Amino acid sequence: MLDLPHILLAISGLLIVVSAIQPLARHLVISDAVLLAVVGVAIGVGATVVMKIDHHTPLDHVASTLLAIPVDSEAFLFVFLPLLVFHGGLSIDVRGMVHDAAPILLLAVVAVFLTTAAIGFALCPFAPVPLIVCLMVGAIVATTDPSAVVGVFREIGADARLTRLVEGEALLNDAAAISLFTMLMTTLVRHQVPSVMGAAANFVLAFMGGLLVGYGFARIMLAAIPRLNGIIAAEVTLTLALPYLAYIVGDEFLHVSGVVAASVAGLTVSSIGPSTFRPQSWSFLQDIWKQISFWASSMVFILASMLVPRLMIGVTRSDLLLVAIVVAAAMAARALVLFGLLPALATLKLSQRVPAKFQVTILWGGLRGAITLALALSVTENSFISTDVKRMVAILATSFALITLLVNGTTLRYLVTWLGLDRLSPVDQALRNQVVAIGLQDVRDAIEERGQEYGFSPQSVDHVLRIYNRRIAEETAANTFDTAITDRERVLIGLLTFASQEKATLLEMFKDRAISRHVMENLLRAAESMVDGVRSDGRLGYIRAARRRLRPTLKFRVAQWMHKHLRINKPLMYRMMERYEILLLSYLVYLTMMRFMKRRMEPVLGERVAEIVSEIVGRRRELLSEALDTLRVQYPGYAEALETRMLRQIALRLEANEYAELHRESLIGEELYEELQRDLEARRDRLAQPLRFNLQTGMDNRIREFPLLNELQPAVLHDLSMNFSMRFPVPGEAVFKRGAVARSVFFISSGTVELVDGNHVITLGAGDFFGEDEVLKGGRRHATARSRSFGQLLELKADVFRDLVAEQPDLQSLIERIVSSRHPRSIVEEPQLVEEKARHDVTGRPLISFDRKRLGEKGQPAKASAPYPAAE
Repeated sequence: MLDLPHILLAISGLLIVVSAIQPLARHLVISDAVLLAVVGVAIGVGATVVMKIDHHTPLDHVASTLLAIPVDSEAFLFVFLPLLVFHGGLSIDVRGMVHDAAPILLLAVVAVFLTTAAIGFALCPFAPVPLIVCLMVGAIVATTDPSAVVGVFREIGADARLTRLVEGEALLNDAAAISLFTMLMTTLVRHQVPSVMGAAANFVLAFMGGLLVGYGFARIMLAAIPRLNGIIAAEVTLTLALPYLAYIVGDEFLHVSGVVAASVAGLTVSSIGPSTFRPQSWSFLQDIWKQISFWASSMVFILASMLVPRLMIGVTRSDLLLVAIVVAAAMAARALVLFGLLPALATLKLSQRVPAKFQVTILWGGLRGAITLALALSVTENSFISTDVKRMVAILATSFALITLLVNGTTLRYLVTWLGLDRLSPVDQALRNQVVAIGLQDVRDAIEERGQEYGFSPQSVDHVLRIYNRRIAEETAANTFDTAITDRERVLIGLLTFASQEKATLLEMFKDRAISRHVMENLLRAAESMVDGVRSDGRLGYIRAARRRLRPTLKFRVAQWMHKHLRINKPLMYRMMERYEILLLSYLVYLTMMRFMKRRMEPVLGERVAEIVSEIVGRRRELLSEALDTLRVQYPGYAEALETRMLRQIALRLEANEYAELHRESLIGEELYEELQRDLEARRDRLAQPLRFNLQTGMDNRIREFPLLNELQPAVLHDLSMNFSMRFPVPGEAVFKRGAVARSVFFISSGTVELVDGNHVITLGAGDFFGEDEVLKGGRRHATARSRSFGQLLELKADVFRDLVAEQPDLQSLIERIVSSRHPRSIVEEPQLVEEKARHDVTGRPLISFDRKRLGEKGQPAKASAPYPAAE
C-alpha cells in the first residue's frame, strides 16, 4: 500500500507528462487524446514489464508506484465524469443545440439503443456468454468521446454545425449509455429479467428525473450568484460544487441519471449564465473550467490507458474474431442511423438536412475513450460477475476503444481535409476577402502615419508599405464579394451582424452594472431570438422577433389580471418598472448600434445594403419611441429618475475608463488606482438600488382630462379613481372583439384605438372613451376595438359605469353628444389586401425588397428614387 506522498509524486509525474503531450501532438500532427492514450498504454506496458523482471532495477519502485495508484471505476465515474459532462454542457452553444435537437437526440439516444442491440445480437451466436452480457458490451462501447474529434475539428477550422452535432451527441449519449449499462448490469447481477415496458419506463424516469435534478440545482446556484457580491472566486467555487451535487444527489439518493443531471446543469448555466454572471466573471469562469476540463480529461485518458495491459490479459485469436464482430456491428448500426434515419428527419421537416459529408465524418469520428474503459473496469471489479464474463467484457471493450483511437483517431484529420470540411463556404470566403481587403488598407494607412510620427527612415516605411500594397492587390484580385454574395445574402449578413453586435453591446453595459440581472436576462433572450429569427426567416424573422420583443410578457399579463380583478398593484408596478427599463435600454442600444453600422458595417457591406438594413431596423426605433413616450406621459417623475440614473451610470463608466487610462500611462499609482476603483464600486452599488413608483399616482388628474368626466365633483372623481384599472395595449392588440360580453367601459389615456364595425371604422385618441353603448343597453359588443399604437387604457367595470350614469343625469346627454360627433369612415377589404397584410411589418409599412438594379451590378448604390416594392 502506497503512502500519500508517493501517490502525489506519481500524479505529479503524470501531470508533467500531460504538459508535454500538447506541444508534442502539435508537432506530430495528431490528436492530444490519441497521443495521451498511446503514452498511457506505453506507461502501463512498461511498468508491467519492469515488474515482471526477476532481478531488481532502479525502476522497480517507480513502476510499482504507477501500477498502484488507487484509481478504480468509482474514481472515474464519481471524480472525473461529473466535471467532464458539466463542462461539456457549459461550453456548448445551447441555442444552436436546440436548433439541432432532433438529430442530436437521434444520435445520442436512438443510436445508443440500436448500437447496443446490433452488437448484442451479432455477438451472441459466437460468444460463450448469455445475450444479456453481449448487450452489456454493446452499451459499454456505445459511448462516444468527443475530445479527440472536437480537438481535430477546431484545429483545422471545421464547420461549426458539425462540431455542435458531435458535441451534443457525446454529451447526451454518455447519459443514455450509462443508464442502459446500469440497468443491464443490475439485471445480470440479480438474475432478474425485467419486462420491455418496465425497462423503458425505468429509462425514461431516470432520464427525465436527471433532467429535473440538474435544472433545479443549476437554477438554485444561479439564484445564489447575485448574493455573492460579485466576488469571482466565490462564484467559481460555487460552480465547482454544482456538478458533484447534481450527479451524486441524483445518482445516489434520488436514483435518477447523475450524468444527465450534471450535463443539464452545465447546459442551464451555459444558457442563463451570461445574464447572471458579470461579463468579467463569466470570462474568468469559462477559462477556469477549460483548465479544469483539460486536467480531468487528460488524467482520465492517461490513467485509463495505463489500465489497458491489465484489461487485455489473456487475449486469444477467438477474442480477435469477437472484436471484429463488435467493430462491424457498431459501424453498421451507426451507419444505419446516419444514412437511414437521419435523412428522414429532414424529410419530415423536423430538422435541417445534414450534409452527406457530415454524415461520413460523424460515422468515422465515433471514437471511444475513457468512459468505455471505466465502464469495462467497473465490470471487472464486480465480485458478483463470473471471471469469464469479466475477461470477455474487458478485452472487447478495451480492444474496441483502442481501435477507434488508433485507427479512426489518427486518420480523422485527413478525412475531414479530403472532404473539404476545413474550407470556408463560398459566402464566408467572399466575406473574408472583403473584410481583409478593407482591413489591410486601414493598416497600411496607419503604418504610414506611425512611420512618420516615430521618425522611421523612408526606406523602412516604404519596404513595409510595399508588403501591404502587394497583399492588398492580392486580396482585391481574389475578392469575389460583389458576385459571390447575392443582395439578399448581404442584407441577411447585415441583419445578423446587427443583432449579434446588439448582444455584445448589452453584455458590455451589463459589465458596467448599467442593467439589472433580471432585465439583462430578458434583453439577452430577445437579442438571441432576433439572431435566430434572421437565421431561420431572414428579414421577416427579424421583424417578427422585434414585434414579439415589444409584446407584454406572460408575467406582465398575470400582473395586469391581478391588478384588475384582485386590486393587487405591486406585481404590475414591478412589471411596469421592468418594461420601462427594457424599452429605454433597447432604445439606447439601438442608437449605439446605428453608430456601429455607419462605422463598421457600411464599409464592408456597402452603403446601399447598410441603408436597407437601417431601414429595416429603423422601424424598431419608431415602436420604441412610441412605447417610451406613452410611459413618459403617464409617469414623468419615474421616467426622469430612471433616465438620470442611467446617465449617471454612463458617467461612472467614462470615469472608470479615464482612471484606467491614467493607470496604464503610470500617471497614477496602484494604491491610488485601487482607491478610485473602490469609490466607483461604492457609487455603482448606490445607483443599483431599484427605483419605485406608484401606479395610482395622479389618477385623479388623469381622469379629469377626459371631457366626459372633467365636470364631476372632486369627491366623485376621487371615489371613481379607486375603481379604475389600467391596461397597456400594443399595436394590433384586440381590446375586445365583436360578439363578446360587454363587461367594461374604456377611457383612452394615451394611444390610438380603432372601432371596426363591418365596413366602417372609427378612430379614437387620447381623451376618448368607447364600449359605453353595450354597457348601458346590455348585450354583446357590436364592433371590434383594436389598438393602433402603444397606449394606456383606463378600464371601468360595467356596473360602476352604470351607477355613475344613474347618479349623474347630465352624463347621458353628454355621452350622446360626444358619440354623435364621431365620423366613421368606410373601408373596403378586397381579397388581395388580405394577402398584402402579411407583407407589412408591425407598423403597417411594407417590408423592403431589392434587386440587382437597385444595388448596382457590383453591389454599389444605384440611382433610383422609386420607393421599395413590397417583399415577395
